[in-house]
Amino acid sequence: MNLNKNSVPRVLHYLNRTMKKQLTEGVDFYYNELGYMVLTEAYHLEKGFCCGNGCLHCPFDYLNV
Repeated sequence: MNLNKNSVPRVLHYLNRTMKKQLTEGVDFYYNELGYMVLTEAYHLEKGFCCGNGCLHCPFDYLNV
């Protein structure tokens, strides 16, 4: 899931509300060279399933894509 830096507060609020976890930059996500937020493999493993969005670091072989 790639998100523009401008949408990060809204997205983090949604993720925190649904996951009940504070996301940590460098552990759960990072910003790529274009300024997009990229969720890490560690984040996806903790989530426990493929969301079907074709995430760059999906550890589930894009099961639901």
